[in-house]
Amino acid sequence: MTEARTTWIEKQRFNGIAGSGHSIVVDGDKAGGNSPMELVLIGLCGCTGYDVVSILQKKREPLASLEVRAEAERATEPPSVYTEIQLIYRVGGKVSRKAVEDAVRLSKEKYCSVSAMLAKTAKITAVIEYIED
Repeated sequence: MTEARTTWIEKQRFNGIAGSGHSIVVDGDKAGGNSPMELVLIGLCGCTGYDVVSILQKKREPLASLEVRAEAERATEPPSVYTEIQLIYRVGGKVSRKAVEDAVRLSKEKYCSVSAMLAKTAKITAVIEYIED
């Protein structure tokens, strides 16, 4: 079982802590921390990023860097769920383009739990950009 909790600090600000013991400030006003919905996108980027790095390392690809960015649209009416998310992967190193494309596809289709949940309400697309060394 995974566990998490938040404790109200002030205004719309909470201290969040999960079973790992790490804490984070969550702020609905975005004044002193990320909003809950921003944290969802950060979680998505981290989840798929972890998958892509892990897959490329297992394939012994010479990955030098990876940045995953999410650009998202939300529904206009509450609950304002994400309806469209574009993931932009900026990949550095002399990696095989096919290996990167396969890793991104495997993350989306098989491994990333956050992506699987968000895909219930959002169309998720991916763009891969290669950084020249």
